[in-house]
Amino acid sequence: MLKTLLRGLSAALAAATFAMPVWAHSIPVTDTLGREVMIPHAPERILLGFYYEDFYAVGGPDAYDRVVAISKDAWFGWRNLQWKAYAAINPHLEELADVGEIDSGTFSLEAAIAAKPDVAVLAAWQYNALGADADRLEAAGIPIVVLDYNAQTVEKHVTSTLALGVILGAEDRAKELADNYAAAIADIDARIAGIAQEDRPRVYVELGRKGANEVDNSYAGTMWGAVVNQVGGQNIADGQISKWAPLNPEYVLAQNPQAIFLAGSGWVGRDAAVLMGPSIDTKLTHERMRPYLDRAGWDGLDAVKNGNVFAVYHGGSRTLYDYTFQQFIAKALHPEAFKDVDPQANLDAFFKTYLPIPFTGTYMTRLK
Repeated sequence: MLKTLLRGLSAALAAATFAMPVWAHSIPVTDTLGREVMIPHAPERILLGFYYEDFYAVGGPDAYDRVVAISKDAWFGWRNLQWKAYAAINPHLEELADVGEIDSGTFSLEAAIAAKPDVAVLAAWQYNALGADADRLEAAGIPIVVLDYNAQTVEKHVTSTLALGVILGAEDRAKELADNYAAAIADIDARIAGIAQEDRPRVYVELGRKGANEVDNSYAGTMWGAVVNQVGGQNIADGQISKWAPLNPEYVLAQNPQAIFLAGSGWVGRDAAVLMGPSIDTKLTHERMRPYLDRAGWDGLDAVKNGNVFAVYHGGSRTLYDYTFQQFIAKALHPEAFKDVDPQANLDAFFKTYLPIPFTGTYMTRLK
């Protein structure tokens, strides 16, 4: 009887050992959901779902030596010029397993498990969208650490960065990045604190993905819409849309924005899009911006008459260097309060200090 019980206990222990990961040394990581996640010390196999540049910034030029799988389309497809810039200096990126893209429904749980990662690093929006598949991933012995730069808060930026620091064994570098980010946002807040509501310019933001002949998304309470409010502007999309959607052209004219920001990127196959990002010449960006000025009624807008039409790189929003875009927009709206701030120089310095590719291209510009 006793031998039978001991054999049963031994079998149960063996099964449990097989199901759970066996690490010589485990360490805790606090993620942006407030969870304490146990991961192996110095994981050698990482699945990275998003935040590709931030991963490089924290981990340094060799960070991707430990990455075995990514959601490729979220990088190659959404930020193609950025992907090409990094793949050019690190061909290993082309060899990484592709687990599919969650938003388009192509995510493969089987591919994720087959890559045998020690840990999966996902964006909050990816983790939430995965639902039961996230539970299955963890049940397969793959802990998930959730980051969230999309929240656009200092708290989530800092927590995400410090978590990456623990995962990559780069705690000091991560703390430096987190402290620099928090200080930059605090400086912006201090500069706009005394600006009265009536002195905050009316702002219109539009995604430049479709070109001037078709009205694209504006933003309210999130992304560039949130940034406009954070840096002392009055976003005309507030109260008109939820998160993102096109604004009625007649409404835009009636609001007479005093500043206009187009969000550009390196979209593939969009011949009229406002192109921005790595390797893009500013002349090309301006060529794609000018047709917007020919829209019906735009010649009467204060923003157009006063030369306050700008463009910002859409791929840089919700990153560790997004504070430079906040500085750029803030300076466009309040030039006197930010006269000693050089957003482009700060962006150049971030690339030089933390990223493995040299800064090239157009990330922020004013159409003269």
